[in-house]
Amino acid sequence: MIDRYLLRYFLAVIDSGTFTAAAAQVNVSQPTLSAGIAKLERETGAKLFRRNSQRVELTEAGARFAVHARRIEREFNLAQASIGGLTAAGTLRLGVLSTLATADLAAFTARAAQTAPQLAIELVEGNAAALSQHLARGRIDLALTATHGEPGPEVKALRSEAYVLALPASHPLAGEAAVPGEALAGETMIVRRNCEALSETSRYFTRRGIRPFFALRTTNDDRALAMVAAGLGVTVIPASHRHDGVASPALLGFGLSRTLMLAWGDDTAAMQEAAAPIVTALRAQFGADSRGAHVM
Repeated sequence: MIDRYLLRYFLAVIDSGTFTAAAAQVNVSQPTLSAGIAKLERETGAKLFRRNSQRVELTEAGARFAVHARRIEREFNLAQASIGGLTAAGTLRLGVLSTLATADLAAFTARAAQTAPQLAIELVEGNAAALSQHLARGRIDLALTATHGEPGPEVKALRSEAYVLALPASHPLAGEAAVPGEALAGETMIVRRNCEALSETSRYFTRRGIRPFFALRTTNDDRALAMVAAGLGVTVIPASHRHDGVASPALLGFGLSRTLMLAWGDDTAAMQEAAAPIVTALRAQFGADSRGAHVM
């Protein structure tokens, strides 16, 4: 029988990334935590972590075990909270796509605080691949992510949105409803490094013989739009992003769109029940009806 404190040590290492930080998180010395992890590995009969001088990574066995450890810890907390009629409280680890519009994410956070004030939310940013990996390893409980294809049965689609051109409001083409790619020959551009459509965007312009000068390469979408507004260059961005001083005409011939969706890990049924108030807030903010229609 595995003691619960060993599961807490194990999950702390996953969440903090190092044995030193994990020991501080669970209020024990590092040697005590290391001894606990060694004991857990003996009891499970598997090596759970790969260690090097810079970081700690889960092994395949560790990743499988993490899913069950999360489930056990969550069920224990729920059972403990239910004793004596107490209201269940805890932390929901929500993975969020790094290219979500900041205004949308902030509005959701405000909704969630009203919908489930007893629940703490930890936001974990990442791209779609990273969020999928976090779910598989139990690092997060739920992910607000995106796909360019049809969502699978294990996810819930929210809304679809097109990619648009972002131009300075003073640009000669800013008043157009749609702009052909050929009209951007000679333009300076800004690269959004985290963009899910980056390779498709590159091919779109390359096929039209456009090889622009790049004035900025950034992973910060808010900075990219601020620089567009300042006249540094133009970029391509999901339609939900808005910024003062930036016009967003359609880009003719660029038909790619993304579908925002909710994804759960292996413990789908239990997670949907526990996270129901947050799912309601997510659907209200990011669902198709949040803007009256799909953003296309």
